[in-house]
Amino acid sequence: MRCRLQRRKLGLTGPEVSAIGLGCMGMSDFYGPADDGESITTIHAAFDADINIFDTADFYGMGHNEMLLGRALKGKRDQVVISGKAGKSRGPDGVLFGFDGRPATVKNSLAYSLKRLGMDYIDVYRPTRLDPPVPIEETAGAVADLIKVGNVRHLGLSEMPAETVQRAHTVTPVTDLQIEYGLLTRGPEKNILPSLRELEVSVTAYGVLSRGLISTAAVEGQLEEQPAPRLSGDNLKKNVELVRTLAEIAKGRGITVAQLAIA
Repeated sequence: MRCRLQRRKLGLTGPEVSAIGLGCMGMSDFYGPADDGESITTIHAAFDADINIFDTADFYGMGHNEMLLGRALKGKRDQVVISGKAGKSRGPDGVLFGFDGRPATVKNSLAYSLKRLGMDYIDVYRPTRLDPPVPIEETAGAVADLIKVGNVRHLGLSEMPAETVQRAHTVTPVTDLQIEYGLLTRGPEKNILPSLRELEVSVTAYGVLSRGLISTAAVEGQLEEQPAPRLSGDNLKKNVELVRTLAEIAKGRGITVAQLAIA
């Protein structure tokens, strides 16, 4: 029997999703080698654990991630919510070199994403970052056009300031803002979260465990230094002490430090 996770509605008009989703980026890119078989097993395990929202992007492995997710979820389309992103440009060498929010690019990217996923619509489609030369109203308008014809169900955004969310929201309802937010990443609390509450736009938080910093490995001194500032040098030492304080609180509740941070 499958367990039942809490469900939350994205924004005023968006889909009902599990409180915890599965981000699939690391299965194709950025965090070192990955194994397709293990990744598909992980996706299936998440589905069996009642997770119903899966996040991908066309630039994760330059299409690999979408094809992987499509394979893993074949036959399950009506039981899952797909969160897709586009707009980040890469060269053949994999180097990221900018953002492209032009309407034509949005529509072209969506066409290729649907082909790779083996699906005819994406539930929540989001520009991955703001493309400064292109007014967000134009980018949101392109997604609105795709919503009208049924290739996209809802507009989402990723890592954008409050004022940009407000402007996009005037074009078509924004369901959620995907943004790094957690116990060690509190920046959104000052301006972004109050604005989202006013608009009734949801937050999809990523990096809740701060790239592995909030973990048993960190508490036990087994977390190796990494290039990210928070995970190197004196920063790592200071941050590990913070995590150890969290671990004491978690211990008193009989849970792991990661479970505490997610809660």
